[in-house]
Amino acid sequence: ERLSAPRLGTRSIHGAGCALSAAIASGLALGWDLPTAVRKAKGFVTRAIASALDLGGGSAIVNTLVRSQD
Repeated sequence: ERLSAPRLGTRSIHGAGCALSAAIASGLALGWDLPTAVRKAKGFVTRAIASALDLGGGSAIVNTLVRSQD
């Protein structure tokens, strides 16, 4: 299954991979099957990147404080 989303116009993002793996693991811990956990994690990280925090002086940081869709 391919998960895609429009490319976001961001410079450089830090923490997206870690956020994605943590979100997938969290979904699995909640009892979701793997495809569901990955799909929901992808949506979460896409929203986290879209609202990334630019704290100045380098890469923006994913905003993991965004609300989940569930």
